This record gives sequence, structure tokens and C-alpha cells, in this order.
Amino acid sequence: MIVAGVDEAGRGPLAGPVLCAAVILPPDDGIAGLDDSKKLTEVRRERLFDAIRASATAYAVIAVDAEEIDRLNIFQATMQGMARALHALAVPPELALIDGNKVPPGLPCPAHALVGGDALERSIMAASVLAKVSRDRIMRALHAEHPEYGFDRHKGYPTPAHLQALRRLGACPQHRRSFAPVRAALAALGGKSP
Repeated sequence: MIVAGVDEAGRGPLAGPVLCAAVILPPDDGIAGLDDSKKLTEVRRERLFDAIRASATAYAVIAVDAEEIDRLNIFQATMQGMARALHALAVPPELALIDGNKVPPGLPCPAHALVGGDALERSIMAASVLAKVSRDRIMRALHAEHPEYGFDRHKGYPTPAHLQALRRLGACPQHRRSFAPVRAALAALGGKSP
């Protein structure tokens, strides 16, 4: 059976996209050290990123930007991103294993939600690594455009430094305006954005 693992990265940050990945691994993928991306160092994730792409039968990574997140809400944006990732696979899956407790609507195959799947299923582990590394790279690129926010360090998460920059500068175009800390910062500055 052709099984695709699906995971996301970036639901909690105040800025940047949420990244959704789907990965089909061969039965003997030979990828040493594969694990939940949150348990791996950045260096290890980067190495695994290349190994996964080289070994995978198929993979797809989809970014859902801040504007769409604000329009849909983060949950619906994530669900749509996961569905798009599965539809984008070059090899049609026969089953999708989704990290979490919800199955997105509109999938191209039957699916099961698996709580903690990124620590249990190799294909979900692989998807978690592709999503995380892809998102971190995007946030480093966004840092080059908006260095004053420190996206290269906190990747858009609500750290004290990020919240302080938001209060001082307002929101950039990559900030999720539907998220409470961003709304509060904008309200305090009278809607100011750089």
C-alpha cells in the first residue's frame, strides 16, 4: 500500500506561512536518524532534508501565507495546506497518515489522524522535517527583508524580543493580523505598519 505521511510546521508563530508536507517513503528508506523534527538539531534536520528528498518515492511541500491564514484562520489554513500537499504528490497515495487528531476534508485518498504521529510513523517524521526546514529557510529569507524583527532567531514565534519589536514597529506584511498579539500591537500603535 502506498502510504503518505503528512505534517505541518508553523501553526503557532505570529508571522510567516504555515508549511504542510506530504511524503511517501519506500519500504526500506535507509534514512538514518529520522525522528520528529522537534527532537532534532537544526544541523541534523538540514542533513535529513536532503536525505529524505533523495530517498522519497514522492514528496510535496506547500506554503500557506499569512494573508490566507488571516482569511481562513490557522486551523482551516493548515487543513487546506495538508490537502494541497497530498494532491501535489507525483505518486497518488492509497492512504494518508495525518499528524494530529483531525483529517482534512477533500483528500485524494482515505486517511487516518494519528496523534503524536511525528514520533511514531517514519513518513510523518519525514514530512515534519521537510515542513520545518522549508519554513525555517523561508523565515531566514524574510529576515533579510525585515531584519528589525529577528525572524532568523525566533522564526516568527512570540518570543519576548519578537513581541517587543512588534510593539515598537508594528506589523510587517508577513505578520498574521488575526493573531491576538499582532492585533494588540497594531491597536496600540493606531494600526501602524512599516
